[in-house]
Amino acid sequence: MGSDARPGGFDCLEELVRHKGCVVKDGGFATQLEKHGALLNDPLWSALCLITNPGLIAKVHWEYLESGAEVLVTSSYQATLQGFQSRGISLEESEALLRKSVTLACEARDRFWRTKRAQGAERFNRPLVAASIGSYGAFLADGSEYSGDYGPGMTLKKLKDFHRRRLQILSSCGPDLLAIETIPSKLEAQAFIELLGEEDIDVPAWIAFSSKDGKNVVSGDNFSESIAMLDKCDKVVAVGINCCPPHFVEGLIHEARKATSKTIVVYPNSGEQYDPKTKLWKHEENCEKDFMAFVKNWKRAGANVIGGCCRTTPDTVRGICSAIF
Repeated sequence: MGSDARPGGFDCLEELVRHKGCVVKDGGFATQLEKHGALLNDPLWSALCLITNPGLIAKVHWEYLESGAEVLVTSSYQATLQGFQSRGISLEESEALLRKSVTLACEARDRFWRTKRAQGAERFNRPLVAASIGSYGAFLADGSEYSGDYGPGMTLKKLKDFHRRRLQILSSCGPDLLAIETIPSKLEAQAFIELLGEEDIDVPAWIAFSSKDGKNVVSGDNFSESIAMLDKCDKVVAVGINCCPPHFVEGLIHEARKATSKTIVVYPNSGEQYDPKTKLWKHEENCEKDFMAFVKNWKRAGANVIGGCCRTTPDTVRGICSAIF
């Protein structure tokens, strides 16, 4: 998968985890885009830059690689065919934008890897690219990915119909992994499990839930039961927790480890509070320091991949590297 692999390199997450024990994922993507001046108050959020400023996406990927990230997640979290088409973009162009999200990450990774090899960095691991697939609620852009409340008419079939083509496209254009993330319910996770089988997707996937109470996924479904459901799917190689407060993560890792022996991926938010109605974050002092205080505990609890989600930065990733290596 991907390109520029080297003999003896690690071309899948499980191999890299076995080699290192703990792997570092990148951090918040939109956060870094906004730091560079991108205006993302838009239903497409960070995916808007696929249209307006793809060079900035490449720059952010590079910044995370330089900070020590070994897994890059693409800018496709809120990129959907339906979202692009609602802007008057043709189906063909919409599909091309999804492919571009993977291409930009792979090109940044390959350029970085060539640089490292030229420098003789023999012990440096070739980073992996994970194609991001957000929940249906991310497309709605109404905060419902933080509740899983898609209305009484939502069904398993509707979720599968929504996600199917995007899953086909993103899995076909060269990522090492699929990062199915911020999933709010067992129902939506089940939709992905069935799609991975029905479409015979051969790219390994992780599925990450979010939690707002440290016990359940945001819809109210039991977290341990949700992880146990993922454990039964061979195409899901890792399970995870993302986009939640960092102080919930250690307990959720313990619950996940009771239900699975799969790789555990964790990437919480900075610890600041998000208001889905105003779409603003409430700044809190010492968040970075508090986040870092948890990292070693996450590793000890059994996390195999550690990174950041919203409001985390390359500095966060550097801090994670310092804490776990």
